[in-house]
Amino acid sequence: MTVPVHREKEHVLTLDSIRGIAAVTVVIHHVILMPTFLAAFPNRAWIDCAFFRSGGFMVDLFFVLSGIVMSLNYLQPDFGRFSLREFMARRFARVYPLHIVMLLVLLLFRLARIGLGLVMAGIVVTAPAAFEVNNGYSFFLNVFLLQSVGLVQYLSWNAPSWSISVEFYTYLVFGLMLLAAQRFNSLAWFYGGAVALAVGSWLILTMVVAAPQLDVQFDWGLLRCFTSFFLGVLAVKAVEALPRDISPALQGAIQLAAVVASVAHVALTEAHPWMSYLVPVTFAVLLGSLLAFPRAAVVPGMLSIRPLLWLGERSYSIYMVHAFVVLLAEYFVRAVGKHAVASLEAIHPGLAPTLNLLVVLGAVLALSQLTYRWIELPGSRLVRNIFHGVAAYSPAPAEPSTRLSS
Repeated sequence: MTVPVHREKEHVLTLDSIRGIAAVTVVIHHVILMPTFLAAFPNRAWIDCAFFRSGGFMVDLFFVLSGIVMSLNYLQPDFGRFSLREFMARRFARVYPLHIVMLLVLLLFRLARIGLGLVMAGIVVTAPAAFEVNNGYSFFLNVFLLQSVGLVQYLSWNAPSWSISVEFYTYLVFGLMLLAAQRFNSLAWFYGGAVALAVGSWLILTMVVAAPQLDVQFDWGLLRCFTSFFLGVLAVKAVEALPRDISPALQGAIQLAAVVASVAHVALTEAHPWMSYLVPVTFAVLLGSLLAFPRAAVVPGMLSIRPLLWLGERSYSIYMVHAFVVLLAEYFVRAVGKHAVASLEAIHPGLAPTLNLLVVLGAVLALSQLTYRWIELPGSRLVRNIFHGVAAYSPAPAEPSTRLSS
């Protein structure tokens, strides 16, 4: 029997915007905590606060959101017609082109740095060795998206891609579970497995690994992704059970409370690291509320403005290119020197790191526009066309909302 070609379902635009905001937050988080910048600038950037210092936990929001998107696209709509091969081909096409390009860019940068180091006695030579972990073995692992499944005990090359590694193999687990549920003709079996993976992974992280906070990456990152991803899957199921007669005012109040709770929760993890283990739950509530009430007052309107939608479309590029831009900024700050930094700080304390942050953000956004247009989109089409049977992909146009009741 021929498997019908999958068509991407309409999606919730507010979730796209949240993804963009999360990506920018991760960029700010890395810039304000970069040791090179902390050593170079005597004061902190003006927006340096607990929320951004703990902004790395936005990665868990990405995981929850991925679970929601995969659930919307592949559970009820295509149950009984699911093709694991097509599913993984699409996931590979989505994440791999930009990943491999950035990996090659960093390889070329390393080779150029080594070459410059042979002839320069300045900044490049005196910079701390940044590539001890960027060896042939770790490069091999990165090529096959294996860099964060416990085979090495460090982040390497394009460090943020650790989350792409664990998410890709979480996709595989999701697809295998859905395939098994399809064979058993039972979605209940699938949801039972989702509960087991979400709760079981969380219990292992809290009781066995027992790190001070939920910041595991290269070692137990797969369990971290399981926890958040399958919470996202279960959030979609929970939204289906919500009553549909909730007043718009109450819908808006719920969403606004979820936004405030999410921001406060992330900020509080700085003083109370153990609270980070509950961050995925808060994110699931936030994203679930946006999914459940797409036409509520205040929040959906705010998240539907064009600049945020623009960020959402380029969120993957923003996330994947920012480490390289930050690396270049580190060399630039060293080249500028202490005198220039002191002159800026004399104008107003914190001016130098704030300008540095703005320049990095601007460069990240500009580069992400280029990579989105010239690598993400054409690269994804190319990879889909390579996989036989996936070339007929035809995305549905974006709609303001997704109604699960329809």
